[in-house]
Formats: sequence, structure tokens, C-alpha cells
Amino acid sequence: MNSTRQGQIKLSQLRALIAVAERGNFGEAALQLGLSQSAVSHAIATLEAMLGVVLISRGRHGAYLTPVGDRVLTYARQMMQSLDGMLKEANLAKGLQGGQVRIASFRSVATHILPEAIAQFRQRFPDITVQLTDHEDLPEVEQTLREGRADIGFTYLPTSEDFEVWELLQDEFVALFPPTFKLKGVRLSWDDLAHHPIIMPPETDATMLQFYEHCLAFHCTLNVAYRVNTDSTIVSMVARGLGAAVLPRLAAEPIPTGVQVLSLPVPIYRVIGIAVLADALQVPAVFAFLDILKCKDLLMPKLLA
Repeated sequence: MNSTRQGQIKLSQLRALIAVAERGNFGEAALQLGLSQSAVSHAIATLEAMLGVVLISRGRHGAYLTPVGDRVLTYARQMMQSLDGMLKEANLAKGLQGGQVRIASFRSVATHILPEAIAQFRQRFPDITVQLTDHEDLPEVEQTLREGRADIGFTYLPTSEDFEVWELLQDEFVALFPPTFKLKGVRLSWDDLAHHPIIMPPETDATMLQFYEHCLAFHCTLNVAYRVNTDSTIVSMVARGLGAAVLPRLAAEPIPTGVQVLSLPVPIYRVIGIAVLADALQVPAVFAFLDILKCKDLLMPKLLA
């Protein structure tokens, strides 16, 4: 077959071949394609004439692929799959030329996870604007999503059925002690925590509610010397010897040299998730950013590796 004939093969002929092979007769293939039976028959006959082989065996009980027809069908399906891929890529590209992605986050994720994600996203899609809102309180992030003021948010799992979520990471709560602290045993005990001055966020802080419940479960009463809103201030006070603290590891970073980082007697983790509003229609840019966030190996800081 010469190149001129190759160029004359039409996608409609390949669709007809696939439909007849799947349906087993020309009539049902025609219904599937929305064409007349004679049009489908003509498409197959023309393809056979161009290839110089019989692809379909026509009989009283239906239409069947010949051996060569079966082999040609494989290529026809591959070509149609390639076409679908081309169209998807083109549509994705059209949706990624401009626009914006709006992200709502709490501070530790905004500080340690999102800068790398945004840098990778902008490298791939430089024409899309990324808008990041840093919230103090976790409920504010979820409310921002509900009100449609953000496309992607970060929350703790489990969460409300209002959202479709994916787990991003498990962030361990760690105890931070001053450089001068001397551990009595091999591991930190609840008594060590209970008898040391503690610097903690407010009791209503959403990040710490899980830890406070954990303490109650093990009958540990903390000796809270200071209540401080900002994680970085708490860590600085620990470094200056004003007390110990318990924070999620990600929230505590960067940890000053000399500050001792110890696991709790019974470990506990906050599970951080990526959330979008369930059933919301998302633009291609949002899906592209989600794909980057799901590549944990690319984003995870060394402290969580």
C-alpha cells in the first residue's frame, strides 16, 4: 500500500470497523454510530478496498472479523485511543492558559509545603495565577471552601462530608525541651511532661484539641506556665529555657539548634488532608495543582521523609 492510500484512511472508517466488531452485525453498529446501515457498509467496503484485504466476513448469522481483520482492529483501537489522548491534552492545555487557583491553608502547611508546590506549578503553568490565603484557624479554611472563596484547602482528617479529601501527610506531635533538660529514663514519660513548666497554645486552638484529649486519656495534667498564640514564639521560648512545649512537628519547624525533640510516651499524629468542595465543578488548573500536591515524594520536607 503506498503513502497516498495511507493518507486516505478516515477515522469514520476505523470507527465503523470497531463498531461492527463489537456489535457483530452492521445494523447494530449503525445504531451505535448514528448512521445508516448502508453508510457503515460503505465505510467498511472502502477500507477493505484501500487495504486490499477482507476485514469482515458477512454471513446470514452476522458479521465476523477475519484473521487479518482482527489484527487490523488492534491498530484501529490504538489509533482511536491516541486520538482521544490528543483531544484530552488539547482541552487541558486550553484550560491551563490563564486563570487562577485559589488556595486556603493554615500556617504550617503554607510555610513548609506550599512554597515548593507553587514553585513546581508555576514552572509548568506560568500563565496561571496562584492565590494563597493563610488562615489562623482551621474552621476558617473549611468555611472559605464552603463559601466558594477557595478552590483547594487544607484541613485535618477525618472531616465533614461537604468535602472530597486526600491524605497529604501524618504529622507527629512532638515534645520540645530546652537544651538543659535531662531525661530521667530512656524515653520521655507522662511524669516528665506533668512536672515540667509547659508553654502551650490556647486551649481552644483547633490544632491542639486532639493532643489535649490524648493527655486526658492517659491522666496527664499539664503544668501550663504560658499560653501563646504563635508557634514560632513558643519554640523560641523553649530555646530560651522558659519551659517545654508540645506541637505538631511541622508547626514547630524550624527548630533551633539545641532544642531537644522527643516523641510522646504514646505517639499521636494529626492527619493533614487536601480538600475540595464535594460535587463542585473544578477548572483544569485546579486538577493540575492537585496532581502536584499528590506527588508526596516531590513535596515532603526532609523532616517528614
